[in-house]
Amino acid sequence: MLDLYSPEEKELILERRELSISRIREIENENAIPASYMDFFRKGARFILEPSYDAALPERYESSWLNPVYAVGQCGKEMGRMLSFLAYELLGIIAFKKEGRLLDETILEEVFVEVYSAFTVSYAEEKAEPSIEEIHGILYSFVSDYADYTVAFRTREMLDTSLNFAKDIIMNADLSDISYLDEFGEYIDEDTKKVASFLNSLDDADIKAMADTYTEGFRIGFINTGKDLSKKKSVSIHYVLGFERVVREAVKNFRALGLEPTIYRRQLHAASRNGMRRSGFQGAWVNKQMDFDHREDNALFLDKAFVTRKLEVMKNTFEEYKKEAREYAGPAVMEVFGEEPFEPETHEEAYSLSDEQHKLAVELAAKSGTLTSQYIRGDERSFTIISYPVPAIGKDFEAIFRETVKLNTLDYEKYKTMQQHIIDVLEMGDHVEIKGKGANKTDMTVRLHDLPDKKTQTVFENCVADVNIPVGEVFTSPKLSGTNGRLFVSEVYLFGLRYENLEFTFKDGFVTDYNCTNFESEEKNKKYIESGILHHHKTLTLGEFAIGTNTTAYAMAKRYDIFSRLEILIAEKTGPHFALGDTCYSREEDVTVHNPDGREIIAKDNEHTLKRKSDTNFTYYECHTDVTIPYDELDTITAVDSDGNRYPIIAGGRFVVEGTEELNKPLDEF
Repeated sequence: MLDLYSPEEKELILERRELSISRIREIENENAIPASYMDFFRKGARFILEPSYDAALPERYESSWLNPVYAVGQCGKEMGRMLSFLAYELLGIIAFKKEGRLLDETILEEVFVEVYSAFTVSYAEEKAEPSIEEIHGILYSFVSDYADYTVAFRTREMLDTSLNFAKDIIMNADLSDISYLDEFGEYIDEDTKKVASFLNSLDDADIKAMADTYTEGFRIGFINTGKDLSKKKSVSIHYVLGFERVVREAVKNFRALGLEPTIYRRQLHAASRNGMRRSGFQGAWVNKQMDFDHREDNALFLDKAFVTRKLEVMKNTFEEYKKEAREYAGPAVMEVFGEEPFEPETHEEAYSLSDEQHKLAVELAAKSGTLTSQYIRGDERSFTIISYPVPAIGKDFEAIFRETVKLNTLDYEKYKTMQQHIIDVLEMGDHVEIKGKGANKTDMTVRLHDLPDKKTQTVFENCVADVNIPVGEVFTSPKLSGTNGRLFVSEVYLFGLRYENLEFTFKDGFVTDYNCTNFESEEKNKKYIESGILHHHKTLTLGEFAIGTNTTAYAMAKRYDIFSRLEILIAEKTGPHFALGDTCYSREEDVTVHNPDGREIIAKDNEHTLKRKSDTNFTYYECHTDVTIPYDELDTITAVDSDGNRYPIIAGGRFVVEGTEELNKPLDEF
């Protein structure tokens, strides 16, 4: 448990908590308000006294107050939404109790009591429920007033290496006894236990090799971008529970590099949550539909005043930890894939952002990103990402896991050479044409940056296995003017959500239209895309065009029929992909970067990002989402020069550039 408080602070918090808990214990025997409301507060009180994830489980969700559909059915739209919001917030108590975050527990218990008191007083005095405005005011004040603590602590967690809760478990627990997983305070399902048990079956050498691949990718990322790792003193590890044996070795490796890891939990407080996206350490999903229903709970409190307050708290915290921020090297992320496919249901009873709030969400993301980059400079930090399967992927889990380990250690020298051949042909054109085949309606023209000096300059990055593991892509930041057409993919999973027949239309590099077929209503389909892919923007630019070359990964996905379950990190290497949002060089456009052949990469800006040099109000999109066309939906990729001469890269879904024949061998299986 964390030791966060001085004796005096702890005593004051305990006094506050005892008052709340005493009142909460009394609720069970009271009948001061109507039965529907009384049911909410009795169940809330029981949860606070004996917290568990039971009410969140899918089989109990239909009649749970965590479900806004149920809550609205019991209490009406506005009151039901607010009570469901409060129930969802209370879930954090499970983790906070394990972690020793006494203040976090206390403020949640206090707001629960305050809302209950509003009901009892109103029914005692007015014989009616309290007004919507009164309950909204209590919840709004809770989120806003405590932002100076919740938002500040979230920022601190990334930088303060003395916060050792998870690290202590990882480094000191007996990992051979998987009951250690319960100490994290996260939801632990059978898959999580199976991962830990499987890793326990591997030799120490295998575990060390996995950790070495992960941490070496981080180290090489600094070398390849010419950044000085010796100036850094910390790194944050983000991972999914079950991989502690690997993380323990990674911690040792990072310490050998002079970096002390921070390992902090996924976002829990509403003021810091970001839709369904998680960062930090995390357990299994209790109920993805529940998290989908609550992904826009910030509609309850997102206004101009909250945006201003959150940014002020972030700035003050960064100022307090200014030294630590400059010494922070970046995140090392270990992701998983293979989870059960999730197809959400959209519920009108759930909170959703208004048009004005969409604008505020974009503003907050942009300004918080800019603020963060002032203290953690992009040109001085790096990152790495690696991914492994989980048992939910099916009966072939162990075989897929071992193949993934091999994928992560493919000979990047061999790929570097083949990818250079592809770049040489691509750069014979001034644009690239990409066409799908069969039912895939992709027909894109991507305009390339000018290349004044082919001997010393390049517009494509030859991406080997460093920050972005596994190996296997060449990518560029396209010119926007002249980048037109339709991008289509029959099925793709992004941020854990499935999209069917997803398509985007581009005009001069900007998205002008988009749709999918997940729902019968076009309005619902568009809203689904706006929230999950466009990140509340009305349009985005095409920030990246890439050709994935990891046909070995593609073959693995086809062999085990797991393509739809691949993590985007691997999926993007299995065909051409197109990223909506910022370029890969966001906030690092002016950093000199070279390919392994020594040529400088010059395509790091586009017409949108160049505005940063003259427009003081310029903001980045703060998102970058890759959409990949698999090889079996791809017909051709062709470079075309200004005279109309055509230089094929892929024809009939196969690589045709001389020197890339080996890339087709895995495809021969199919």
